[in-house]
Amino acid sequence: MRARWVVGGVAGLVVVAGAVVLLWPGADGPTDPEIAISRSTCGTGWTDPKPGPQTFRLRNDGSVTAEVDLIDPATGVIYGEVEGLGAGTTRPLQVTLGNGDYAFRCLPEDASALVGPTSTVKGGAERSPGVAPVTKNDLLGPLKAYHQHITDALGGLINDTTALKDVVHRGDRAASKAAWLTAHLGYERLGAAYDAFGDLNGSINGTTDGLPKGTADDGFTGFHRLEYGLWHDEDMGALAAVADQLAVDVQKLKDTFGDSQVDPNDLGLRAHEIVENALQFELTARTDYGSGTNLATARANLDGTKAVLDVLRPLLEPRYPGLPTVDKWLGRTASDLDRTRRPDGTWTPVAHLDQHTRQKINGDVSELTEQLAPIAAIAEPRRVS
Repeated sequence: MRARWVVGGVAGLVVVAGAVVLLWPGADGPTDPEIAISRSTCGTGWTDPKPGPQTFRLRNDGSVTAEVDLIDPATGVIYGEVEGLGAGTTRPLQVTLGNGDYAFRCLPEDASALVGPTSTVKGGAERSPGVAPVTKNDLLGPLKAYHQHITDALGGLINDTTALKDVVHRGDRAASKAAWLTAHLGYERLGAAYDAFGDLNGSINGTTDGLPKGTADDGFTGFHRLEYGLWHDEDMGALAAVADQLAVDVQKLKDTFGDSQVDPNDLGLRAHEIVENALQFELTARTDYGSGTNLATARANLDGTKAVLDVLRPLLEPRYPGLPTVDKWLGRTASDLDRTRRPDGTWTPVAHLDQHTRQKINGDVSELTEQLAPIAAIAEPRRVS
């Protein structure tokens, strides 16, 4: 499974179902097999198959960048991979191999895939499960289902923002606060689609981050602008214009979303990022503009994560043995957050949590984030031909 980041001198990190693949600049040794990669050659140079930890030096002799997978040639299951192997460069691939057949699959840019000779590893331990690649065709069904889910949810969001607009116009602050929370949580459940919303996401749910005048900036609009006004006793007549614009923007989002597309790469990635953002922004109350409802937002974010997992589940169940653990931590975290909701329906502000509860919620969300991390790589669409 892949994680895309750079830490210190590490060029990349790949973990494939129990096999850890580290890409360290200059980490190759003089006895490591050198594997040739080009448009016409793939995987030659592996002459001494052996089990256990080892390093392959992948050398791209071609003129274009290539991806390289170490696979079971009979099934296509991946046990190690390197992306972006530039022309004329060499990078190490460190793996731990169990018994079985292996071959390198090379995918040069603008060229068909090549599968190299098969090497059989014997005398070692049983190999860990690999990851069966997910293709763009595999994602068509989940993407269609998720698109419909968002379309349906936007219909409900329009109703909620219309109700919010109406109570703001009536000047009822208490009712406006309740209606605001309902509508805002409805939006926060749409997490995996935000990139498809374009600039409207900022208009609807933007913060003061980067705005020179902060809460007084004309660019501060949408839910959080209305939140600030409602909980800081701003004139209800003045806030009516903010509510009107919010309702207009949500309607515009509904009208344009039918022509938008959720990026296939985003679906699995967002399952992790939604919870990661909740940990970074909601559990620190960085996005609190007066309502003290960050824990309610974090709970809505879990609903958004579950919606992503539901459409991806047919692809994940045969590929990710840790999925039941994800479900367990998702349920546990949701229960912990639900307990911060008071009997009158209001939510405990983050700052009012006792130390034990705060540590428990932070720990649960952190663990859930870790358990979700592999899904981005497992569900990433890959070339296989």
